[in-house]
Amino acid sequence: MTTAEAVIQIRGLRKSYDGVHALRDINLDVAQAEIHAICGENGAGKSTLIKMLSGIVRADTGHITVSGTQLLTGSVQASESLGIAVMHQESAAFPHLNAIENLFVGRELTRCGGLYLNHIAMKSQTERLLQRLGVSVDLRVPVGELPLAQRQMVALARVLSRNCRLLIMDEPTASLSNRESQTLLRIVQQLQISGVTVLYVSHRLDEVFQIADRVTVLRDGRHVATHRIADVDRQQLICDMVGRSIEEQHRPRAHATDDSAVILDVTQLTRCGVFEDISFHVRAGEILGLTGLVGAGRSEIARAIFGIDEFDEGEVRVSGRKLKGGSVQDAMASGIGMVPEDRQHEGLILPMSVGENLSLAMLRGLTHWGLIRRRAERDLTDAQIRDLSVKAASSRIAAATLSGGNQQKLVLGKWLARKPKVLILDEPTRGVDVGAKSQVHGLIRNLASTGMATLLISSDLPELLALCDRLLVVRNGRIVGELQGRTATQEAVLSLALPDAAGLQLREAQQ
Repeated sequence: MTTAEAVIQIRGLRKSYDGVHALRDINLDVAQAEIHAICGENGAGKSTLIKMLSGIVRADTGHITVSGTQLLTGSVQASESLGIAVMHQESAAFPHLNAIENLFVGRELTRCGGLYLNHIAMKSQTERLLQRLGVSVDLRVPVGELPLAQRQMVALARVLSRNCRLLIMDEPTASLSNRESQTLLRIVQQLQISGVTVLYVSHRLDEVFQIADRVTVLRDGRHVATHRIADVDRQQLICDMVGRSIEEQHRPRAHATDDSAVILDVTQLTRCGVFEDISFHVRAGEILGLTGLVGAGRSEIARAIFGIDEFDEGEVRVSGRKLKGGSVQDAMASGIGMVPEDRQHEGLILPMSVGENLSLAMLRGLTHWGLIRRRAERDLTDAQIRDLSVKAASSRIAAATLSGGNQQKLVLGKWLARKPKVLILDEPTRGVDVGAKSQVHGLIRNLASTGMATLLISSDLPELLALCDRLLVVRNGRIVGELQGRTATQEAVLSLALPDAAGLQLREAQQ
């Protein structure tokens, strides 16, 4: 690529935090109207690069040029003035505002010479953008009360409402169903046709191969390689990312038998208007998958079991003991741990340190006469950081400074420190790179081998098929089928998960 063809030119970019190199001598060109993927493990430097382009972080050395104009790093206003827009992995929407207010905050449409807000026009434009994304959102509800997938789509609509020249997308499909993901990818390709340059950051390699023109790999803050997508295969890309080959996922080896003790027993659990008549059990050493389309009620069932939300009918038992509904404390005391879908808002306290987050669920056991035993806390957190391979300069730095994948490891470590009988995992590898995902999968299997009962919720069907002994499919708040992990297929899962008409068409096509 010649210099004239490049709309983005990055030269000698460096950034360090407390002596730890986040980026080292990055050189990269991105062409006009190109979909350029950025891949790498968590901690490879992807997020730092995004923050520099969007003006959140200032470079130590080096420079970025956009269409011939040098970008002043560390200035959000400078980035926006050059037409750079970012769709972040974790929605940057204002949670207390509704979708309309989120789209137009700071640039509201007015009438009568600016005397009044033009609510009708703003509502109409919001509906049109969301319709383009193929999503239905209650415009009256604060965005913070919407499901994570809908919040992400509102964030995308907000980006699309601005005429950007460079769109940076950070794990945009991490919280979306396959159907929603395909809708988003089609929109990305439409944006490319209209002349928008897209920097697409994703761990989902299937998406990278589907839409990218070229792919750049970062590892340990360095530029490893840039490939034309037609010239690289999946295995080579993974090797570039992790510096080694990754073992392919295999079907699970069951640790539970019909004689294994039932640890978690859910009977006729109902929350009116959300889910109904949910009954299942999980045995010691079993990994039970809970799947279905986004919005089917999977996460809501998990939240009720863990006591976050109350339920109207039914009961939950752990090792025969009936839990008090709507009580997280009782669920924890009975031996349940839960890794939530939304790690940043529900799993961690980001301003607190890595060590403090890891010890949160164990504070009662770490205190004596009301004082925290700091040495015991340090020993616990150091062991968790080591065992989970958390990339952090020290246990004292803020959790907010870690990459998404390392934050996810903190949430896992927080609950594993309690040695729970039952572990509920809601999208445990969302936004996690292939290397870290392999580590998490190995950890889940190892925990099952020790007798832990695991309830795994995931939108990643290959993940479920690789890990689960059994799969329960949820549709419209009800369990509509059970599949054995060793024989289940993606087609069989989708046939049950899709609405009746679509599922019938898929079943007929399989016959």
